[in-house]
Amino acid sequence: MFIKIFLTVVFLAIMIGVGIYSRKQASSVEGFVLGGRSVGPWLTAFAFGTSYFSAVVFVGYAGQFGWKYGLSSTWIGIGNAVIGSLLAWLLLGKRTKLMTQHIESRTMPDFFGTRFSSQGLRVVASVIAFVFLIPYTAGVYKGISTLFEMGFGIPYEYCVVIMALLTAVYVILGGYKATAMNDFIQGIIMLFGIVAVIIAVLASQGGLAEAVGKLGSMAGDDGQVGVFSSWFGPDPWGLLGVVILTSLGTMGLPQMVGKFYSITDESAIRRGTIISTVFALIVAGGCYFLGGFGRLYDPVIAENGKIAFDSIVPAMLVQLSPALIALVVLLVLSASMSTLASLVLTSSSTMTLDLIYRDKKSLPGEVEEGTIDDIVAERIERRKVVVMRVLIVFFIVISLLIALNPPTFIAQLMGISWGALAGAFLAPFMLGLYWRGVTTASVWACFAWGVGLTVVNMLLGNPINPINCGAIAMLGGFPVVWLVSLFTPKMERAKVERMFECYK
Repeated sequence: MFIKIFLTVVFLAIMIGVGIYSRKQASSVEGFVLGGRSVGPWLTAFAFGTSYFSAVVFVGYAGQFGWKYGLSSTWIGIGNAVIGSLLAWLLLGKRTKLMTQHIESRTMPDFFGTRFSSQGLRVVASVIAFVFLIPYTAGVYKGISTLFEMGFGIPYEYCVVIMALLTAVYVILGGYKATAMNDFIQGIIMLFGIVAVIIAVLASQGGLAEAVGKLGSMAGDDGQVGVFSSWFGPDPWGLLGVVILTSLGTMGLPQMVGKFYSITDESAIRRGTIISTVFALIVAGGCYFLGGFGRLYDPVIAENGKIAFDSIVPAMLVQLSPALIALVVLLVLSASMSTLASLVLTSSSTMTLDLIYRDKKSLPGEVEEGTIDDIVAERIERRKVVVMRVLIVFFIVISLLIALNPPTFIAQLMGISWGALAGAFLAPFMLGLYWRGVTTASVWACFAWGVGLTVVNMLLGNPINPINCGAIAMLGGFPVVWLVSLFTPKMERAKVERMFECYK
């Protein structure tokens, strides 16, 4: 217990120390939200990866899908690396950096408002982002607290509150730069931690061959033996839905895409692409590979008689040595605090810049109608940063209330959140970077599609599994945007051309 407490205290002290160190760079909106758009490839790549993978993946997804699909769940981690990281950086990295800097966009809702000349889109996008990031945040709290309860014996409620307070402290102090620096430290812990845990768990089962053999002797729900050690598991189509949701979704999530806004230049994007992909392959691939052995352990049975999926990974880890449990706690703490920091920063900046202060901007080549003096502008900037800090507390309190009364399994919380957000944002954001023909009406239609499908499915009691529903929402957004754009009024050509000048 001393080892666990000591390592955790040192870790948390470093996180807060980084926040204090970075506070001078967080005095302006550009510094607080984007780190001055001067964050290097290593910090950006690790920030992308650590925001991607949290306790939701390590505890919720690895446990639930490892139990359901066996070793084939490793494909989810591979998909996360190839589609969610490599393809995301290749398709979005350079174009997002260039266009958002060109049109002076600092958030995803701000991008929609400026790119499609609609303040209404900006407002609605910010509301969607704020509302649907909350269940994801609650899922992260729930996952990290489950591990803390196992490692320290501290009641779940206390764990949730402590994590929320500590995350708030370093984000409020240092903004995005503190978050990125801490993400790098946390990413190193995650890389070493997941490798050490896999080795320890396999050793406890007699080695890799012995563990795979035990898994291969088990029968699936249909009585077929060996499905949990097969290449594609008992349900390949269901597995594909999870791969799509967890991989493609990163390209439509505000907290993920925002990382491309802040990176320094194109050469940094090339290096960041490689770093981020390798990181995802080790961390996500390792998490799901580990979860694939979940059936070799006894899960907790909930009061309703069903398996408590969130208990599977803790059941695998509780038998490890105290030093390894301490490492696991730090691993999940690192993964979760980085994701929480990214979520609360995204939510507060979106609410502040796109709802409370909606600056009217001019595109390059347009004449500004009027300017304000530097003193007033600086005062407004400081006020925005204060509002963002207040909203960080507000956002954390709301997600805390949900986490203290969690409505469902972690995986379902994330499925609802990612489905609505990426279903609404993915297609218009990506196509808006590449295709001049995207219309404002098509963006409205995609917002209605993504949020509508997710909410209706939820209200009807999830007749479509939330995971599959999220995947359908994301993929379906592309034909929605394309078809509606063909039959609705086009944007002013000269204005669109000015936006695309940044790619010449």
